[in-house]
Amino acid sequence: MRKGVQIGRLAEQTGLSVDAIRFYEKQRLLDRPPRTEGGFRLFGREDIDRIRFIRSVQQLGFSLPEIRELLVLKRDHGEACSHMRELLRGKLGTVREKVRELRALERQLSRSLRKCEANLKSKSACVEDECPVLKDAAMGGPDEN
Repeated sequence: MRKGVQIGRLAEQTGLSVDAIRFYEKQRLLDRPPRTEGGFRLFGREDIDRIRFIRSVQQLGFSLPEIRELLVLKRDHGEACSHMRELLRGKLGTVREKVRELRALERQLSRSLRKCEANLKSKSACVEDECPVLKDAAMGGPDEN
């Protein structure tokens, strides 16, 4: 009999669901495991290590196609460091752009909240057609004041 663990045990050991492991197989992130005579998949230590690697780089924001590329880099070793540096530079640029966008959104939400609070302080109740934020939205967006 072959050594290894079945998919349920692999799920327990990696913290993934059985469905997630099957998804990784379908996406060819995991090699097709050998099967028992009864047809059960048997996963080995290398599968556990690969899943941990996949989860780790997912936390860095890499997509599944990028992870496939990283798995090749990891296996082939060649120019892995310089290629990885370029991938990380790209990811970092994307994250920095998202941070800029989120800061702009934060400023706009703060301005809108200040308008609401000022309006509520000056009136006893905020009527829908008097809400400055709703007026701004109806006119196509907030002003930049």
